[in-house]
Amino acid sequence: MKIIATIEARMTSSRLPGKVLMESCGKPMLEHMIERLRRSKRLDDIVVATTTNSEDNLIVTLCEKLQCHYYRGSEDDVLDRVLKAAKRFDADVIVETTGDCPLIDWRQIDELIDIYKENDYDYVSNSTERTYPDGFDIRIFSTDALDIISKKDLTILDREHVSIYFPQHPQEFKCYNLLAESYENRPDIEVTLDEIGDFKLLDSIICGLSTINPDFSCRDVIEYIDENPELKEYVEGIKRKGIS
Repeated sequence: MKIIATIEARMTSSRLPGKVLMESCGKPMLEHMIERLRRSKRLDDIVVATTTNSEDNLIVTLCEKLQCHYYRGSEDDVLDRVLKAAKRFDADVIVETTGDCPLIDWRQIDELIDIYKENDYDYVSNSTERTYPDGFDIRIFSTDALDIISKKDLTILDREHVSIYFPQHPQEFKCYNLLAESYENRPDIEVTLDEIGDFKLLDSIICGLSTINPDFSCRDVIEYIDENPELKEYVEGIKRKGIS
């Protein structure tokens, strides 16, 4: 069973263009994310799923520099892009991530992969019901299952958000959502990269924690924000895109 993480990344974000290559502590956000994913003990590969848009040549250049696999596909049909990226690199299982989660924790990924492998679930996630901080989102499913979904009469939203069809159709797929325990149960915290305030918050976290331990965890992020409550001012008033 080959398990790969896909990172959905493009330069033409409507709210913060070029966000995945904005630098924090001398490295683009996407590079920080790739480095964090590479610490996983369960992933066999990482593939950046970017687009054929010429503006995304910069993402390809970074991937080549980091010797990270990439796939270029549709800008709007993200489901198709991720599916073809998985097929291109012979993935049996997809760990879906997005480029706006640069703080993603490999420990949570490995825990979810173990749950997926040890049970009979079609879809395993930690964000269908949000208990973890926003920005640590992980979704796991098979390439075959996504291929089945791709052939259905899908909405634009289904195509844009890749795997939301799974939890919205529990009669078709057996889904599991991991709930955060104790200290990590902090849905009030937002560390996702959507707007400039988010970048300022993430930059502060990365620079503040990396000097102590580059392999900082979700728990470390929570503790850092609790110890520096003024950081939340960066993201006050930001309205997130909701998925119904």
